[in-house]
Amino acid sequence: MKKTERATEIHARLSRRYPEPEPALHWSDPWQLLVATALSAQCTDERVNKVTPIFFEKWPTIADAAGADVMEVEEVVRSTGFFRNKARNIKAAATRIMEVYSGEVPRSMAELITLGGVARKTASIVLANAFGINEGIAVDTHVKRLAFRMGLTAKTDPVQIEKDLMPLYPREQWGDINHYLVFFGREVCPARKPKCDICELNDICPKKGVK
Repeated sequence: MKKTERATEIHARLSRRYPEPEPALHWSDPWQLLVATALSAQCTDERVNKVTPIFFEKWPTIADAAGADVMEVEEVVRSTGFFRNKARNIKAAATRIMEVYSGEVPRSMAELITLGGVARKTASIVLANAFGINEGIAVDTHVKRLAFRMGLTAKTDPVQIEKDLMPLYPREQWGDINHYLVFFGREVCPARKPKCDICELNDICPKKGVK
C-alpha cells in the first residue's frame, strides 16, 4: 500500500471510531484554549483540566492575565510542571495580545507564534479548534509516534514530521487527523505496549509491534 493510500485509510477508519473529535482540554474561548494547551506540555490533560478552572477564576480575562503577578501564576500552575516557564510565557502572551492585538487572540499562524511560549503545535490547535482555521497539523508525542509506526514519516523533528503529514491530507482534515492520532495513541497504540491484537489499523501498519 502506498503512503498516500495508507494515510487516507487511516483517516477513514479513525473518523468512524471518533465521529466527533474535539480536544480533551476544557475551554470556552480561544484564550482559554491557548492557556490550556500551553499548560499541557509535558502534562496530562486531566491535570490541566483541574488547574485551568482555578486559573480562570483568578484571572478571568486576557487583561487580568497580563497584569498578574508572575509568582502568583507560578503557584497556580505549579502542578503542571515547568511552571516557571509556563507562568512567564502565559503572562508574556497575554501582555502581547493586549498591546499588539487589541486584546483579541490573533487568527493566523504567523501572529500566534509571536506570543510567549507559542510554537506551531499550540498555534495549530488554537486555530483549528477555536477558529476552524487549518494552517498546520499539531505534532505532539502521540502524533509523532503513530506517524512513524504507520510509515507516514521517518523523521523525528516535529516540524519535519508536520511537513511530511500535510501533503498526505486535504487541508480540511488537518485538525481532525491530530485528534484521531492523539486519541488512538492513548487508547490503542501507546509508547510501551501497543495493543496490536485489537488495533483496527493492524492490517495496514508496516511497523506493528514496534515500540
